[in-house]
Amino acid sequence: MAYDILVVEDDSQIREVISDFFTSKSEGDINVTTACDGNQGLERIYEKEYDLVMLDIMMPGADGFKICREIRKNSIVPVIFITARGREEDILYGYDMGCDDYIVKPFSLAELYAKANALLKRSKGFVVGKEISCGDISIDTVRFTVTVGGREIELPPKQYALLKYLIEHKEMVVEREVLLSRIWGYDFEGTDRVVDNHVKKLRNALGAAGKQIKTVVSKGYKIVE
Repeated sequence: MAYDILVVEDDSQIREVISDFFTSKSEGDINVTTACDGNQGLERIYEKEYDLVMLDIMMPGADGFKICREIRKNSIVPVIFITARGREEDILYGYDMGCDDYIVKPFSLAELYAKANALLKRSKGFVVGKEISCGDISIDTVRFTVTVGGREIELPPKQYALLKYLIEHKEMVVEREVLLSRIWGYDFEGTDRVVDNHVKKLRNALGAAGKQIKTVVSKGYKIVE
């Protein structure tokens, strides 16, 4: 399967080494498009859908945080920040913006490739047809929209991905650890309390249909018709 990724980075050397490494390592299965600043990156994103986006933060024009916010308005495409800003508050802010991974420069190309490859495979695994549903809840997996009783609601990316995974495994108990690895990534360092907090917010967003998400004590959650 071929993937299209976008690298938005103002350092020409970093753009070149990432592009060359990914193209060579994947034997041509990963097509890399680059942008030299934030404004060009936004243009690329508006023109085409990508399977993965890599963003520097400190760039001329729109910074990486702004670009990530624009992406998250209508897409759950995986986003990786690659930046020299390694303070804890910057990293946490990056995850709040909706990134899937945060890598501090200098970095290992092999590690970056492994993380990107894992995100690509996982995100492609989310796509199961155009529409999936459970009871009053329906998800259009192409348009990334959620409707409850015919009324469209907006969900943040992580809540969308969480709901989608539960519906894809409806009537099954999904353990918290599984949700953490599938939605937040295998190297996420938080606790399973983050799952509980997002489920609580998701139930509130779904209104009456939130009751379809059942808590299984000491295990996790399941969604029922």
